[in-house]
Amino acid sequence: MKHRTAVIAAVAAGVLALETGQASALPSGSAFTAGSAFTAGSAFTTGSALSGASAPARSSGPAAQWAPGVVGTDVSNWTGDVDWVAAAGNGAAFAFVHASEGVDYVSPRFTAQYGGAAEAGLLRGAYHFAQPHESGGAEQADFFVKNGGRWTPDGRTLPGVLDLEDNPYGKKNGLDTCYGLTPEQAVTWVGDFTRRYRRRTGKDAIIYTTTSWWRTCTGDSLAFGRNPLWLARWGGEPGELPAGWKRHAFWQSADKSDSLPGGQNSFNGTPSQLRALTRAPSKIRLTGAARGNAYTVTVTNTGAAPVRALTLAGRTFGGQKIVKAGKGCRFSGTAVRCTITGLAPRARVRLTVTVAPAEPGGPKRGLKIAAGPVALTLAAAR
Repeated sequence: MKHRTAVIAAVAAGVLALETGQASALPSGSAFTAGSAFTAGSAFTTGSALSGASAPARSSGPAAQWAPGVVGTDVSNWTGDVDWVAAAGNGAAFAFVHASEGVDYVSPRFTAQYGGAAEAGLLRGAYHFAQPHESGGAEQADFFVKNGGRWTPDGRTLPGVLDLEDNPYGKKNGLDTCYGLTPEQAVTWVGDFTRRYRRRTGKDAIIYTTTSWWRTCTGDSLAFGRNPLWLARWGGEPGELPAGWKRHAFWQSADKSDSLPGGQNSFNGTPSQLRALTRAPSKIRLTGAARGNAYTVTVTNTGAAPVRALTLAGRTFGGQKIVKAGKGCRFSGTAVRCTITGLAPRARVRLTVTVAPAEPGGPKRGLKIAAGPVALTLAAAR
Protein backbone atom coordinates (compact mmCIF):
# COMPACT_ATOMS: atom_id res chain seq x y z
CA MET A 1 0.00 0.00 0.00
CA LYS A 2 1.14 3.52 -0.56
CA HIS A 3 1.86 6.02 2.16
CA ARG A 4 2.62 9.70 2.38
CA THR A 5 5.76 9.39 0.23
CA ALA A 6 5.87 6.96 -2.67
CA VAL A 7 8.45 4.43 -1.55
CA ILE A 8 6.88 1.09 -2.38
CA ALA A 9 10.04 0.23 -4.31
CA ALA A 10 11.88 -0.02 -0.99
CA VAL A 11 10.56 -3.53 -0.46
CA ALA A 12 13.66 -5.31 -1.68
CA ALA A 13 13.79 -7.27 1.56
CA GLY A 14 10.41 -8.81 0.70
CA VAL A 15 8.43 -7.10 3.46
CA LEU A 16 5.46 -5.25 1.99
CA ALA A 17 2.63 -2.98 2.92
CA LEU A 18 -0.17 -5.02 4.40
CA GLU A 19 -3.85 -4.56 4.81
CA THR A 20 -5.82 -7.18 6.65
CA GLY A 21 -9.47 -8.06 6.66
CA GLN A 22 -11.01 -10.98 8.45
CA ALA A 23 -14.19 -11.27 10.45
CA SER A 24 -13.57 -11.36 14.17
CA ALA A 25 -13.11 -14.81 15.60
CA LEU A 26 -14.71 -15.65 18.90
CA PRO A 27 -12.28 -16.37 21.72
CA SER A 28 -12.36 -19.95 22.94
CA GLY A 29 -12.10 -21.54 26.33
CA SER A 30 -14.42 -19.26 28.32
CA ALA A 31 -15.06 -20.41 31.85
CA PHE A 32 -18.47 -21.73 32.89
CA THR A 33 -19.82 -18.67 34.68
CA ALA A 34 -23.36 -17.55 35.23
CA GLY A 35 -24.46 -14.46 33.38
CA SER A 36 -21.47 -14.25 31.04
CA ALA A 37 -21.80 -12.60 27.63
CA PHE A 38 -20.14 -12.89 24.24
CA THR A 39 -20.05 -11.24 20.85
CA ALA A 40 -21.44 -13.40 18.06
CA GLY A 41 -21.00 -13.35 14.34
CA SER A 42 -17.52 -14.66 13.63
CA ALA A 43 -17.07 -15.79 10.06
CA PHE A 44 -13.48 -16.96 10.12
CA THR A 45 -11.63 -19.51 12.20
CA THR A 46 -8.29 -18.99 13.86
CA GLY A 47 -5.66 -21.09 15.46
CA SER A 48 -2.93 -23.24 13.95
CA ALA A 49 0.34 -21.63 13.04
CA LEU A 50 1.25 -21.91 9.40
CA SER A 51 4.74 -21.11 8.27
CA GLY A 52 6.91 -20.57 5.26
CA ALA A 53 5.01 -18.00 3.20
CA SER A 54 7.25 -16.20 0.79
CA ALA A 55 7.39 -12.44 0.37
CA PRO A 56 4.97 -10.86 -2.10
CA ALA A 57 5.99 -11.26 -5.70
CA ARG A 58 5.21 -8.15 -7.74
CA SER A 59 2.48 -8.99 -10.24
CA SER A 60 0.89 -5.96 -11.79
CA GLY A 61 0.04 -4.75 -15.27
CA PRO A 62 -1.22 -7.03 -18.06
CA ALA A 63 0.11 -10.22 -16.43
CA ALA A 64 -1.91 -9.72 -13.25
CA GLN A 65 -4.97 -11.92 -12.77
CA TRP A 66 -7.90 -11.52 -10.42
CA ALA A 67 -7.68 -13.57 -7.29
CA PRO A 68 -10.73 -15.76 -6.58
CA GLY A 69 -13.50 -14.42 -4.39
CA VAL A 70 -15.23 -11.06 -4.15
CA VAL A 71 -13.23 -8.38 -5.96
CA GLY A 72 -12.09 -5.12 -4.35
CA THR A 73 -9.42 -2.42 -4.43
CA ASP A 74 -7.37 -0.18 -2.15
CA VAL A 75 -6.54 3.47 -2.85
CA SER A 76 -4.55 6.32 -1.34
CA ASN A 77 -3.74 9.95 -2.04
CA TRP A 78 -1.34 8.72 -4.73
CA THR A 79 -4.23 7.14 -6.63
CA GLY A 80 -5.67 10.57 -7.34
CA ASP A 81 -9.29 11.19 -8.28
CA VAL A 82 -11.21 7.94 -8.65
CA ASP A 83 -14.06 7.12 -11.03
CA TRP A 84 -15.93 4.92 -8.58
CA VAL A 85 -18.86 4.29 -10.92
CA ALA A 86 -16.41 2.81 -13.43
CA ALA A 87 -14.76 0.78 -10.66
CA ALA A 88 -18.13 -0.67 -9.66
CA GLY A 89 -18.88 -1.40 -13.31
CA ASN A 90 -15.61 -3.32 -13.53
CA GLY A 91 -16.63 -5.57 -10.67
CA ALA A 92 -15.35 -3.88 -7.51
CA ALA A 93 -17.51 -4.72 -4.49
CA PHE A 94 -15.39 -3.08 -1.80
CA ALA A 95 -12.59 -0.56 -1.31
CA PHE A 96 -10.13 0.31 1.42
CA VAL A 97 -9.09 3.97 1.56
CA HIS A 98 -5.95 5.38 3.16
CA ALA A 99 -7.04 7.66 6.00
CA SER A 100 -4.10 8.35 8.29
CA GLU A 101 -0.50 7.66 9.21
CA GLY A 102 1.28 7.93 12.54
CA VAL A 103 -0.24 10.80 14.53
CA ASP A 104 0.36 13.68 12.14
CA TYR A 105 -0.84 12.76 8.64
CA VAL A 106 -4.33 12.60 7.14
CA SER A 107 -4.77 11.84 3.44
CA PRO A 108 -6.08 14.96 1.68
CA ARG A 109 -8.18 12.80 -0.66
CA PHE A 110 -9.68 10.56 2.02
CA THR A 111 -13.07 12.25 2.27
CA ALA A 112 -13.63 12.32 -1.49
CA GLN A 113 -12.44 8.75 -2.05
CA TYR A 114 -14.27 7.29 0.94
CA GLY A 115 -17.53 9.05 0.17
CA GLY A 116 -17.28 8.37 -3.56
CA ALA A 117 -16.90 4.63 -3.01
CA ALA A 118 -20.05 4.56 -0.89
CA GLU A 119 -22.02 6.64 -3.39
CA ALA A 120 -21.13 4.14 -6.12
CA GLY A 121 -22.49 1.30 -3.99
CA LEU A 122 -19.21 -0.19 -2.79
CA LEU A 123 -18.61 -1.32 0.77
CA ARG A 124 -15.68 0.69 2.09
CA GLY A 125 -13.30 0.84 4.98
CA ALA A 126 -10.42 3.06 6.08
CA TYR A 127 -6.83 2.08 6.78
CA HIS A 128 -4.11 3.48 9.03
CA PHE A 129 -0.44 3.20 8.06
CA ALA A 130 1.35 2.35 11.31
CA GLN A 131 4.43 4.24 12.47
CA PRO A 132 5.10 2.35 15.71
CA HIS A 133 8.34 4.19 16.49
CA GLU A 134 6.57 7.57 16.67
CA SER A 135 4.00 6.96 19.41
CA GLY A 136 2.07 4.28 21.27
CA GLY A 137 -0.45 1.99 19.60
CA ALA A 138 -3.41 3.35 21.55
CA GLU A 139 -2.51 6.91 20.59
CA GLN A 140 -2.40 6.01 16.90
CA ALA A 141 -5.70 4.14 17.17
CA ASP A 142 -7.28 7.29 18.60
CA PHE A 143 -5.81 9.38 15.78
CA PHE A 144 -7.16 6.91 13.22
CA VAL A 145 -10.67 6.89 14.69
CA LYS A 146 -10.68 10.69 14.80
CA ASN A 147 -9.58 11.00 11.17
CA GLY A 148 -11.71 8.55 9.22
CA GLY A 149 -11.39 5.21 10.99
CA ARG A 150 -14.55 5.41 13.06
CA TRP A 151 -16.82 2.46 12.34
CA THR A 152 -20.59 2.93 12.02
CA PRO A 153 -23.26 0.20 11.68
CA ASP A 154 -24.67 1.62 8.43
CA GLY A 155 -24.44 -1.59 6.40
CA ARG A 156 -21.67 -0.27 4.13
CA THR A 157 -18.69 0.40 6.44
CA LEU A 158 -16.04 -2.30 6.87
CA PRO A 159 -13.88 -2.46 10.01
CA GLY A 160 -10.81 -0.25 10.02
CA VAL A 161 -7.44 -1.64 8.93
CA LEU A 162 -4.10 -1.51 10.73
CA ASP A 163 -1.49 -1.44 7.96
CA LEU A 164 1.73 -3.07 9.22
CA GLU A 165 4.58 -3.21 6.76
CA ASP A 166 8.24 -2.71 6.07
CA ASN A 167 9.60 0.62 7.30
CA PRO A 168 9.61 2.77 4.13
CA TYR A 169 11.47 5.68 5.73
CA GLY A 170 14.63 3.85 6.75
CA LYS A 171 16.97 6.34 5.09
CA LYS A 172 15.23 9.15 6.94
CA ASN A 173 14.76 7.65 10.40
CA GLY A 174 17.69 5.25 10.40
CA LEU A 175 15.57 2.34 11.63
CA ASP A 176 15.31 -1.21 10.39
CA THR A 177 12.41 -3.06 8.78
CA CYS A 178 10.68 -3.36 12.17
CA TYR A 179 11.03 0.34 13.08
CA GLY A 180 13.62 -0.51 15.71
CA LEU A 181 11.18 -2.59 17.76
CA THR A 182 11.91 -6.01 19.21
CA PRO A 183 9.27 -8.70 18.57
CA GLU A 184 8.02 -8.25 22.14
CA GLN A 185 7.70 -4.49 21.67
CA ALA A 186 5.95 -4.95 18.31
CA VAL A 187 3.40 -7.37 19.79
CA THR A 188 2.73 -4.94 22.64
CA TRP A 189 2.26 -2.07 20.18
CA VAL A 190 -0.14 -4.00 17.96
CA GLY A 191 -2.06 -5.16 21.03
CA ASP A 192 -2.39 -1.60 22.31
CA PHE A 193 -3.71 -0.44 18.93
CA THR A 194 -6.20 -3.27 18.41
CA ARG A 195 -7.56 -3.14 21.97
CA ARG A 196 -8.09 0.62 21.79
CA TYR A 197 -9.73 0.35 18.37
CA ARG A 198 -12.09 -2.34 19.66
CA ARG A 199 -13.01 -0.21 22.68
CA ARG A 200 -13.65 2.83 20.48
CA THR A 201 -15.64 1.08 17.72
CA GLY A 202 -16.84 -2.29 19.00
CA LYS A 203 -15.14 -3.99 16.03
CA ASP A 204 -11.89 -5.90 15.65
CA ALA A 205 -9.47 -4.07 13.38
CA ILE A 206 -8.37 -5.85 10.23
CA ILE A 207 -4.61 -6.48 10.15
CA TYR A 208 -2.83 -5.97 6.83
CA THR A 209 0.59 -7.63 6.66
CA THR A 210 2.85 -10.10 4.91
CA THR A 211 3.88 -13.41 6.35
CA SER A 212 7.51 -12.30 6.09
CA TRP A 213 7.00 -9.06 8.05
CA TRP A 214 4.89 -10.77 10.68
CA ARG A 215 7.50 -13.45 11.28
CA THR A 216 10.41 -11.05 11.34
CA CYS A 217 8.89 -8.26 13.40
CA THR A 218 6.45 -10.01 15.78
CA GLY A 219 8.27 -13.34 16.06
CA ASP A 220 5.26 -14.94 14.32
CA SER A 221 2.96 -14.00 17.17
CA LEU A 222 -0.16 -16.10 17.76
CA ALA A 223 -1.91 -13.34 19.69
CA PHE A 224 -4.09 -11.75 16.99
CA GLY A 225 -6.05 -14.58 15.41
CA ARG A 226 -9.34 -12.91 16.33
CA ASN A 227 -8.53 -10.01 14.01
CA PRO A 228 -9.42 -10.46 10.33
CA LEU A 229 -6.28 -10.94 8.23
CA TRP A 230 -5.62 -8.97 5.05
CA LEU A 231 -2.68 -10.78 3.52
CA ALA A 232 -0.34 -9.04 1.10
CA ARG A 233 1.36 -11.40 -1.31
CA TRP A 234 1.77 -10.32 -4.91
CA GLY A 235 1.45 -13.33 -7.14
CA GLY A 236 -0.87 -16.09 -8.24
CA GLU A 237 -1.73 -17.54 -4.82
CA PRO A 238 -1.83 -16.36 -1.19
CA GLY A 239 0.80 -18.85 -0.01
CA GLU A 240 1.28 -19.76 3.64
CA LEU A 241 -0.13 -17.53 6.36
CA PRO A 242 1.32 -15.87 9.44
CA ALA A 243 1.00 -17.80 12.68
CA GLY A 244 -2.34 -17.42 14.44
CA TRP A 245 -4.51 -17.54 11.32
CA LYS A 246 -5.95 -20.58 9.55
CA ARG A 247 -7.30 -18.49 6.69
CA HIS A 248 -7.11 -14.99 5.34
CA ALA A 249 -10.12 -12.73 4.97
CA PHE A 250 -8.68 -10.46 2.27
CA TRP A 251 -5.80 -10.92 -0.15
CA GLN A 252 -3.87 -8.21 -1.95
CA SER A 253 -2.51 -10.08 -4.98
CA ALA A 254 -1.04 -7.06 -6.84
CA ASP A 255 -0.28 -3.42 -6.10
CA LYS A 256 -1.93 -2.26 -9.32
CA SER A 257 -4.83 -3.44 -11.43
CA ASP A 258 -5.57 -2.79 -15.08
CA SER A 259 -9.31 -2.48 -14.50
CA LEU A 260 -9.56 -0.92 -11.03
CA PRO A 261 -8.09 2.32 -9.67
CA GLY A 262 -5.73 0.90 -7.05
CA GLY A 263 -4.45 -2.41 -5.70
CA GLN A 264 -5.90 -5.76 -6.72
CA ASN A 265 -7.73 -7.44 -3.84
CA SER A 266 -10.23 -10.16 -3.12
CA PHE A 267 -12.38 -11.21 -0.17
CA ASN A 268 -12.10 -14.87 0.82
CA GLY A 269 -15.82 -15.54 1.15
CA THR A 270 -19.25 -14.80 -0.26
CA PRO A 271 -20.83 -11.38 -0.81
CA SER A 272 -23.14 -12.00 2.16
CA GLN A 273 -20.17 -12.83 4.40
CA LEU A 274 -18.45 -9.65 3.28
CA ARG A 275 -21.55 -7.62 4.09
CA ALA A 276 -21.74 -9.28 7.50
CA LEU A 277 -18.54 -7.42 8.41
CA THR A 278 -20.46 -4.15 8.09
CA ARG A 279 -23.02 -5.12 10.72
CA ALA A 280 -22.87 -4.58 14.45
CA PRO A 281 -21.92 -7.70 16.42
CA SER A 282 -24.68 -9.48 18.31
CA LYS A 283 -24.23 -9.92 22.03
CA ILE A 284 -25.70 -12.87 23.89
CA ARG A 285 -26.13 -13.31 27.64
CA LEU A 286 -27.08 -16.54 29.41
CA THR A 287 -28.75 -16.61 32.82
CA GLY A 288 -30.80 -19.26 34.58
CA ALA A 289 -31.86 -21.15 37.65
CA ALA A 290 -32.35 -24.71 38.94
CA ARG A 291 -35.68 -25.46 40.64
CA GLY A 292 -36.77 -28.94 41.58
CA ASN A 293 -36.37 -31.22 38.56
CA ALA A 294 -36.15 -28.40 36.04
CA TYR A 295 -33.46 -26.07 34.77
CA THR A 296 -34.48 -22.82 33.10
CA VAL A 297 -32.07 -20.96 30.83
CA THR A 298 -32.78 -17.42 29.61
CA VAL A 299 -31.03 -16.32 26.40
CA THR A 300 -30.95 -12.53 25.93
CA ASN A 301 -29.73 -10.55 22.93
CA THR A 302 -28.16 -7.47 24.52
CA GLY A 303 -26.76 -6.15 21.23
CA ALA A 304 -28.08 -3.84 18.53
CA ALA A 305 -28.28 -6.48 15.80
CA PRO A 306 -30.52 -9.54 15.46
CA VAL A 307 -29.13 -13.02 16.13
CA ARG A 308 -29.92 -15.83 13.72
CA ALA A 309 -29.52 -19.59 14.03
CA LEU A 310 -28.06 -19.58 17.53
CA THR A 311 -27.21 -23.05 18.85
CA LEU A 312 -26.94 -23.99 22.52
CA ALA A 313 -25.39 -27.29 23.62
CA GLY A 314 -25.67 -28.64 27.15
CA ARG A 315 -25.15 -31.68 29.32
CA THR A 316 -26.31 -32.61 32.80
CA PHE A 317 -23.88 -33.95 35.37
CA GLY A 318 -24.33 -36.07 38.46
CA GLY A 319 -26.19 -38.84 36.62
CA GLN A 320 -29.37 -36.89 35.81
CA LYS A 321 -31.24 -38.08 32.70
CA ILE A 322 -33.16 -35.54 30.65
CA VAL A 323 -36.82 -36.42 30.15
CA LYS A 324 -38.16 -33.27 28.50
CA ALA A 325 -36.86 -30.14 26.76
CA GLY A 326 -38.47 -27.03 25.36
CA LYS A 327 -39.36 -26.04 21.82
CA GLY A 328 -36.44 -26.16 19.42
CA CYS A 329 -34.51 -28.60 21.62
CA ARG A 330 -33.47 -32.22 21.10
CA PHE A 331 -32.16 -34.45 23.87
CA SER A 332 -30.72 -37.89 24.46
CA GLY A 333 -29.62 -39.24 27.83
CA THR A 334 -27.74 -36.42 29.54
CA ALA A 335 -27.19 -34.25 26.43
CA VAL A 336 -29.40 -31.50 25.01
CA ARG A 337 -29.07 -29.28 21.95
CA CYS A 338 -31.33 -26.29 21.24
CA THR A 339 -31.59 -23.98 18.23
CA ILE A 340 -33.02 -20.45 18.33
CA THR A 341 -33.88 -19.42 14.78
CA GLY A 342 -33.94 -15.69 15.50
CA LEU A 343 -33.59 -13.26 18.38
CA ALA A 344 -34.22 -9.55 17.91
CA PRO A 345 -32.20 -6.91 19.78
CA ARG A 346 -33.12 -6.82 23.50
CA ALA A 347 -35.35 -9.88 23.03
CA ARG A 348 -35.07 -12.99 25.19
CA VAL A 349 -36.05 -16.65 25.02
CA ARG A 350 -36.52 -18.99 27.96
CA LEU A 351 -35.70 -22.68 27.62
CA THR A 352 -36.64 -25.36 30.15
CA VAL A 353 -34.87 -28.71 30.56
CA THR A 354 -36.61 -31.25 32.82
CA VAL A 355 -34.73 -34.18 34.37
CA ALA A 356 -35.81 -37.38 36.12
CA PRO A 357 -36.26 -37.01 39.89
CA ALA A 358 -33.17 -37.85 41.96
CA GLU A 359 -32.86 -39.23 45.45
CA PRO A 360 -31.77 -36.76 48.16
CA GLY A 361 -28.02 -36.55 48.65
CA GLY A 362 -25.84 -38.32 46.11
CA PRO A 363 -23.32 -36.67 43.79
CA LYS A 364 -23.34 -33.03 42.85
CA ARG A 365 -25.91 -32.48 40.10
CA GLY A 366 -26.54 -29.75 37.58
CA LEU A 367 -26.53 -28.59 33.98
CA LYS A 368 -23.76 -27.03 31.89
CA ILE A 369 -24.92 -25.26 28.74
CA ALA A 370 -23.12 -23.01 26.26
CA ALA A 371 -23.75 -20.77 23.26
CA GLY A 372 -20.40 -20.42 21.52
CA PRO A 373 -17.80 -19.39 24.08
CA VAL A 374 -20.42 -18.18 26.56
CA ALA A 375 -21.32 -20.84 29.09
CA LEU A 376 -23.50 -21.25 32.13
CA THR A 377 -23.44 -23.78 34.99
CA LEU A 378 -26.59 -24.37 37.03
CA ALA A 379 -26.24 -26.42 40.21
CA ALA A 380 -29.21 -28.38 41.59
CA ALA A 381 -30.02 -28.58 45.30
CA ARG A 382 -28.86 -31.81 46.93
